[in-house]
Amino acid sequence: MQKFIYADNAATTALSKPVLDEMLPYLTTEYGNASSLYRLGGRAKAAVNTARERVAAAIGAEAREIYFTGGGSESDNWAIKGIAEAMAKKGKKHIISTAFEHHAVLHTLEKLKKNGFEITLLPVYENGIVRLSDLEAAIKEDTALVTIMYANNEIGTIQPISEIGEICKKHGVIFHTDAVQAVGNVKIDVKQENIDLLSMSSHKFHGPKGVGALYIRKGLVVPNLIDGGAQERGRRAGTENTAGIVGMGKALEIAVSTMDERNEKLVAIRERIIDGALKIERSRVNGDRVARLPGNVSLCFEGVEGESLLLMLDLKGVAASSGSACTSGSLDPSHVLLSLGLPHEIAHGSLRLSFSEDNTLEDADYILSVLPEIIERLRSMSPLWDRIKSENK
Repeated sequence: MQKFIYADNAATTALSKPVLDEMLPYLTTEYGNASSLYRLGGRAKAAVNTARERVAAAIGAEAREIYFTGGGSESDNWAIKGIAEAMAKKGKKHIISTAFEHHAVLHTLEKLKKNGFEITLLPVYENGIVRLSDLEAAIKEDTALVTIMYANNEIGTIQPISEIGEICKKHGVIFHTDAVQAVGNVKIDVKQENIDLLSMSSHKFHGPKGVGALYIRKGLVVPNLIDGGAQERGRRAGTENTAGIVGMGKALEIAVSTMDERNEKLVAIRERIIDGALKIERSRVNGDRVARLPGNVSLCFEGVEGESLLLMLDLKGVAASSGSACTSGSLDPSHVLLSLGLPHEIAHGSLRLSFSEDNTLEDADYILSVLPEIIERLRSMSPLWDRIKSENK
């Protein structure tokens, strides 16, 4: 049987057995609608409330500040469009973000720009980290919102969120962070970090797909994105996905309780891979090597096309990606890598490996045993590699 290594946990994680066990009753015997008044519905509502408390505890929030959604993209849309609508009524139509946000943020901002909002996208430079001086300089009297991701979904760099939150608080600007990649993987305290809104998604920390949450700081009024019934205290219509919400709460509780031990293991795997990969000629690490998610490895190999690299890794039993799974159908180089200043021909040769606690150092060693020969084979067929070699003689 061929070896199989799953190294694309930034795209999605496997649903864990304890999470599935906790969800199963709400898919079978405890199938009540959480908005119903009879006992079956009441038990479902109680399970939703328990999950809300678990999610809140994981990020230092209060349960009443957590609203369940259909995932990270919905949470991002709700936060950004809601604040934009509310602040536009006060004459504030300027929004600050970064050039390498997830498309759930960037495409939302593009739509707002067409509706008369001014959008400032801060650079992230070669290390993939926002400079606080750039942020402070960009804030104006009519700035309505700053939305900057906690950790990048492709290169894994972690932003100075506490400092960003402090600057926003000082200037009286609302701060939203897309923390889809960070929640469950790094310690977060929304109060200490002055975060007003935070988006998350269950399937990034071994919970089910199709469920997420938005933290909204108490006292902050955000217009609804989805209107209809009175679910989620009248803020987000639609019958509650009880099983999914229960699974999300359990998964996040487990992720936070095991974080320190897991991250120590993941950093060891990450560093083993990076050290080995950098021995390959004309390879590079994308983004800051230290301020990054514990399980994220992002590399570029000159003279290699990313899609071919992924297909050949797959033949060797390694599931990886070249960037975000949300843009895997695109032939264009990653906007994240281009935002670091990489030329197109280098950005095309990218590889993202993202690990979970299910991975081992033996997995890292296996990847390092097959990667050099794959790179060599692809380069042997690449006219671009011939040109690179001739230019550097």
